[in-house]
Amino acid sequence: MLKLAYKLLVNDRTKFTALLIGITFAVFLMVEMLSMFAGILTRSSATVLNVGAKVWVMDPAIQTVQSSIGMPDYVLDAVRSIDGVKYAVPLYSGTALVKLSDGTYQAVSVIGLDDTSLFGRPPLLQGRIEDIYGENAFIVVADAEISKLGRPRIGTEFQVNDHRGVITGIAGVTSGGLFGIPTLYTTYTRALQYLPNPRFTISYVLVEPKSMVDVPQIKRQVAALGYLALTKDEFVARISDFYKYQTGVGTNILIMTIMSFIVGLSVSGQTFYTFVLEHLERFGALKAIGAKSRNLVLMILFQAGFTALTGYGLGVGLCALLITAAKLRLPSYAAMITYTNLAVAFVMVVVIAAVSSYLGVRRVLRIEPFEIFRS
Repeated sequence: MLKLAYKLLVNDRTKFTALLIGITFAVFLMVEMLSMFAGILTRSSATVLNVGAKVWVMDPAIQTVQSSIGMPDYVLDAVRSIDGVKYAVPLYSGTALVKLSDGTYQAVSVIGLDDTSLFGRPPLLQGRIEDIYGENAFIVVADAEISKLGRPRIGTEFQVNDHRGVITGIAGVTSGGLFGIPTLYTTYTRALQYLPNPRFTISYVLVEPKSMVDVPQIKRQVAALGYLALTKDEFVARISDFYKYQTGVGTNILIMTIMSFIVGLSVSGQTFYTFVLEHLERFGALKAIGAKSRNLVLMILFQAGFTALTGYGLGVGLCALLITAAKLRLPSYAAMITYTNLAVAFVMVVVIAAVSSYLGVRRVLRIEPFEIFRS
């Protein structure tokens, strides 16, 4: 029966192609929208992921890692004195305007690492990490935005706030930034010397707990100081929630995804129902020669499921191909396919297949064999 259902499906090439195109296009749009959203959320937390600290201490008003609010120096000393803290170091996070050798200006993100430990330093692709202690030393991140600095090499010079800067290393990171500006790393002290700062200069305190069991206690004592302590995952979730619910990004992506689902559902449902109507005589003949209703239902489910899964595979493949091509031409393109995206799209495809099957099954179960032969 399944072999017969397969032949009925693929022999009508026009309807089969229309079904595949409808589902493929719907899956492509759904996965593309979800992948864009996943890429935006990942890049919005790039600093948190790249630094890799287990616990972050910050002002409670902070929503994203870029909107840092300075803390007084006593917070660092107080955190270091908490039981369960193995060590704690300051982190500077800010922006600056860099003057390149050709006279152009470029905004950059500057990360100042603790002078003693360099905790949170990125892995170097070129150069030595010890050179960051040299005069005017900076490390540039080799992400999609590095070309905006004129593709600097070790020894490239620039100016930051009328101070001379020299590239002493080129680093690779887990995730590039979201806002389209290059990233420079230097020491905490140099960042304070080179950049204009408010009265309080510690953007974050990075904490290494003795064990994860001590984290709740650290959070309570930091809260008693009037500040907020979050684990890396909690900070990433806080940033993601900001972009999901307090900006238009999440709403717009959700609307586009729902529209893609509705398009796929309407096109596939209508086309599959038309397919069943055109083959109604064959289903009636099968029923007349003894095929039971469950056999006919199984045939319909097989046809809808086979088409949906094939369209799902084609849609995901097309999306992956276009994202790869886009990143080759536009390195800053943020979309990324995740297992969650694939699972959500798969569930939506299953719903499309279920609705399409339901429409076909209802029509097939109502046919009477004598009506087919009488006509």
